[in-house]
Amino acid sequence: MSSQSTLGASVAALRAGRSRACLLAAPVLAATAIALLSGCANRDSITVGSIPDDYRTNHPIVISEKDEKIDLPVGASDRGMTQSQRATLLGFLDGYDKSAAPTLTIMVPAGSANEIAAAAAARDFARLATKNGVHSSRIVMASYQAGASEVSAPVRVSYARLRAHTDQCGRWPEDMLDTSENKHYADFGCSYQNNLAAQMANPADLLGPRKQTSIDAANRSKVIDVYRSRGISGEFLGNSEVTY
Repeated sequence: MSSQSTLGASVAALRAGRSRACLLAAPVLAATAIALLSGCANRDSITVGSIPDDYRTNHPIVISEKDEKIDLPVGASDRGMTQSQRATLLGFLDGYDKSAAPTLTIMVPAGSANEIAAAAAARDFARLATKNGVHSSRIVMASYQAGASEVSAPVRVSYARLRAHTDQCGRWPEDMLDTSENKHYADFGCSYQNNLAAQMANPADLLGPRKQTSIDAANRSKVIDVYRSRGISGEFLGNSEVTY
């Protein structure tokens, strides 16, 4: 009986020791699990955070050389440049940079029904461009093959210049409503960036500010003399406050 009681006491002590060990290990396991979960959460946030969510980054404005071109239809019965073609071409040449002097290419159709009329009109286009500051050495006459059925194949006039632009809009790789992330869709801001780039008369303004022009010393001296002799008018003082 004494051996059985001793064995029972040993088993009870062993069970009590295991219970205490489990109780001590439980907080350690819980802390380890929390650390692992937080590590996964941090990893996901870093991955998601690295995706660009700025329309200026997704659709940057870049400067590159682009061809400016215009097609001028010519009738088979025309004899040289018409007044309408003259006005259109002059408007097109307003964007030609005379200081950069890019090559002005005039493409004449060949094989079409208006081939002779188009060649005569193209020569008039070249003379008009020369009169408007395009050097004759920068004008290139070329031809392209047109279909015989084309009655009024156009004469294409083109030149290269620097332009500000973005990538092409209209990209919809996925359904913008089928997402649980509160982020911009792929095409967000593209139209705004394109419109801003199209309004840039001088794309170099995007690269840095221009140098300030010199001060008109004579005009500044005149304004200072008027201020000294007359002072600030009462009319200006009376209208200087804004009423909300």
